[in-house]
Amino acid sequence: MTADLSHIRNFGICAHIDAGKTTVSERILFYTGKNYKIGEVHEGTATMDFLQEEQERGITIQSAATTCPWECHGQEYKINLIDTPGHVDFTIEVERSLRVLDGAVAVFDGKEGVEAQSETVWRQADRYRVPRLCFVNKMDKLGASFDFSFATIKSRLGANGIPIQYPIGVGNEFVGIIDLVRMKALYFEGDQGEITKEKPIPEEWMDIAKKWHHDMVEKAAELDDHLMDKYLHEQPISEEEVKAALRKGTISRACYPVLCGAALRNMGVQALLDAVVDYLPAPTEKPEVEGTDPLDKNFTGERSYLRIGSGNRIREHYTISRGTQPESVTVIGDDNYIMTSGHIAHNARVGSNCVIASTSLVAGYVVVEDGALDIG
Repeated sequence: MTADLSHIRNFGICAHIDAGKTTVSERILFYTGKNYKIGEVHEGTATMDFLQEEQERGITIQSAATTCPWECHGQEYKINLIDTPGHVDFTIEVERSLRVLDGAVAVFDGKEGVEAQSETVWRQADRYRVPRLCFVNKMDKLGASFDFSFATIKSRLGANGIPIQYPIGVGNEFVGIIDLVRMKALYFEGDQGEITKEKPIPEEWMDIAKKWHHDMVEKAAELDDHLMDKYLHEQPISEEEVKAALRKGTISRACYPVLCGAALRNMGVQALLDAVVDYLPAPTEKPEVEGTDPLDKNFTGERSYLRIGSGNRIREHYTISRGTQPESVTVIGDDNYIMTSGHIAHNARVGSNCVIASTSLVAGYVVVEDGALDIG
């Protein structure tokens, strides 16, 4: 039987270290029924951190993938999830994961907001044109602030974030979430937060909810001409119209819905899964992947900048040392002297600032030619 691709979501979780990525992943495994119990990072029992080094250090080193089911709006969906590392030393794992993902959830610490590695993974996702949701985690943390975290998403990432949830309280007083699309309060009950209860928004939170709801509708209207026309004429806008506009904007990367919760306290993860289904694209909604023939002489790949440190003569032909497989590259010498692949700029000398264009060059490789030229 052929799988319905519209009911598949391929997404990853990425963030700065200790923002709670793996904790979110473990809750996803539990609430979808993939695991019968919740694994904890600090106890070394997380399913997604399967390496011994990961369990001992409490960090993710290698990306881990899993598949789990999720029922949303009365329909069964297949969730393909990749949990990525947050430490800068393993950022290449994030890179290779984003290359194949249809969407991503960027997790932020509710107290710290956008951090250094948050910016790095965000730029990586931009490079591969990956639609994203933002999840402000750890709202139960002392000093947490949704408003501050949201402000850093706008200021440091330059992203058009649109909050679709708002926390009911912060720190020890964090008790639930306001769904700004449906204007309902969500509470997570049971020993492990497995029961989601939907209730009216508390009266003391209604004014705040209306303000954020108005801002959300206005931002959603900017994404759709028909919706903007209705908004300007003060006509009612339905929940379905708002969700359709947000989905359209998310897939085109014109906006990034912002959610919140506290994964360690088992709050907000089920609503996050619903948002993954509602706003992130199915495989059929992503454009075809375009490849490049590495043997194409017109393709040079990314450029790496370096300075010639030593060497007293330059030969006409040379290779780049890359393990056991030498690879021809192009060197662009100073004075804008450009040569074709397989040759070098003959005016390049010690102290010259050069550019190497290669299909796979990365930092740390050394260009050699019979020991005549040593670049470092």
